[in-house]
Amino acid sequence: MKQYFFFITVLLFSISHSFAQNKKQNINVVFIGNSITQGVQLKDPATEAPPATAIAWLRLQRNLGTVEFSNQGHSGYTTLDFLPGTGTFAKVEAAANAFTDKDALLIFSMKLGTNDSAIHGPHGAPVSPQDYIKNVKTITDKLLAGFPKAIIIFQHPIWYSNNTYNGSMYLQEGLSRLESYVPKLDSLVTAYAVTNPKKVFVGDKKAFSYFRKHHPSELIPEKGKQGTFYLHPNKKGAATLGEFWGRAIERVIKGNF
Repeated sequence: MKQYFFFITVLLFSISHSFAQNKKQNINVVFIGNSITQGVQLKDPATEAPPATAIAWLRLQRNLGTVEFSNQGHSGYTTLDFLPGTGTFAKVEAAANAFTDKDALLIFSMKLGTNDSAIHGPHGAPVSPQDYIKNVKTITDKLLAGFPKAIIIFQHPIWYSNNTYNGSMYLQEGLSRLESYVPKLDSLVTAYAVTNPKKVFVGDKKAFSYFRKHHPSELIPEKGKQGTFYLHPNKKGAATLGEFWGRAIERVIKGNF
């Protein structure tokens, strides 16, 4: 009789364990960003912008169920434009609330900083590293309060050439400022690990170096006030960046949910 009950216990455990392994995580992703996220200069941003290509990659992963998304990228926007109380933040909230599957894991994938780093031009630029991270924290805190079951992933900003100068001036000063934002993002995630465990994560860290190396083939050459500069991904680059983001999102899910 003891052997019989032992066999039943083992069988039930195996079935439940197998069910848990086979259960797939449904996700809804809101992408927060600037022109790079929006897919500026791409022929069909709806399918070619990095959020779309990230989702296309995620939909191929066997451990995930349904994958839906909203692209809330806005050209020229800084962290100031996404602060709570702005119309842009209200659109982010509306996008998160619009998903049909309310039981899916809600993810906010945020990549901001390019426009903040400019010498002048975009709203509030130049944004100091201290103010930049303060703004990111304000946005994050409000999202966590409004969507307590959601998680937030900070994707590192990507490289641009140090002669970037279109309607806004970036140059080497801007690029250096952009790089100074990165360790502050990582430190903020470390702080959230204490105050809000498993809620805020570092996403992609590789794209910056990748595009610095591969910019001739994956960023669009643009005519500027200091020669040809590189800032926005072309179709190939947007697919690459999307995969970087997709892999980062998948890694976070796989490691924590």
